Amino acid sequence: MRIIDSQVHTFSRNNKPCATAKPGEILRFDTLDCFSNKLTDESITMADLNYGYEVANPAAGPVYVEGAEPGDVLVVDIFDIKVADEGTIATDDHCGPLFEGTPYATKKIKIEDGFAQFNDLRFPINPMIGVIGCAPDGPDVINGYVGNHGGNMDNKLITKGTRLYFPVRVDGALLQMGDVHATMGDAELCGTGIEIPAKIIVRIDLIKNFELNWPVLETKDKWYVNACGTEYNDALVNASKELQRLLMNVTGWSALDTYMYMSVQCDVEINQGCKPCSVDLIIRFGAPKMPEFGRLVR
Repeated sequence: MRIIDSQVHTFSRNNKPCATAKPGEILRFDTLDCFSNKLTDESITMADLNYGYEVANPAAGPVYVEGAEPGDVLVVDIFDIKVADEGTIATDDHCGPLFEGTPYATKKIKIEDGFAQFNDLRFPINPMIGVIGCAPDGPDVINGYVGNHGGNMDNKLITKGTRLYFPVRVDGALLQMGDVHATMGDAELCGTGIEIPAKIIVRIDLIKNFELNWPVLETKDKWYVNACGTEYNDALVNASKELQRLLMNVTGWSALDTYMYMSVQCDVEINQGCKPCSVDLIIRFGAPKMPEFGRLVR
């Protein structure tokens, strides 16, 4: 199994690949936490970091995928996410809805036998990938931000057993990932989950010549379009248009019927909403799988 452990801090078509892989290959991405492992104990807080793009959200990669061309879709199956035995929660003075009056603080969380220990409470972890995607064909995007290439989607459903689909915009796709959380609530309220180093095992594949405008996540029973916007309505419009288009492709329904169906069967969920830490509100819009019509992305 190929191990990917080079770290980059931007999604860029100019990033030099650290490895080349073929469709169908299994890879292991070894990641740092979102602080580049610099919050080593609770006496060090984000006030002590120069938390710019050279520190924040490092991602392992990028990997050049042979045969990937603009207009294709890169498929990523997440086989496993193995986390370290200690993670970190941290606050700063400008992130999340309750940041006013909240001090800088760092809290270390022990992880043992699949459980996190928070004060006197013990709860199961659900490791998920915060940052994952391919290179954009436009300006560089730092890993802390998100876009239609992927990036810092902070979707807690990006976990073991799920499959992701990314639009390929540059030759080789340039896949990278990082920012793993042992667990994270929707919205990531204070700006962090349980940030933790990890080893991510994935399989990559390609779908040739398929139009995809935003990343799509497939779970056991749903398809989700992941989208963002400067405000909630912008994000909702972006996700709705893409989900409507994909549903129309497989059902043959009119735009009107599809719109009505989405209103009664599809769900909008918040990935991350801890502005002003994030420039964009990030959502996922999910449709149940319909065996009558087959696969949304194929």
